[in-house]
Amino acid sequence: MFWPMLAIALGFLGIAVLGVLGIRVFIEAERLGRQVTYTTQRINRAAEDLERAATDLARTGDGLR
Repeated sequence: MFWPMLAIALGFLGIAVLGVLGIRVFIEAERLGRQVTYTTQRINRAAEDLERAATDLARTGDGLR
């Protein structure tokens, strides 16, 4: 009777550990998603700033010739 109870206890413990690890993976995936969104927004802002600067430079460059 001892071995079946030990097997059940270890099985339950294994499932509990997998559940905890699954929750941690989910939380980290959410965090990564937020970071990707933030970084994408920063890249888009930088691209817009670069485009604006290039347009201004092109305007001033025409007047120098």
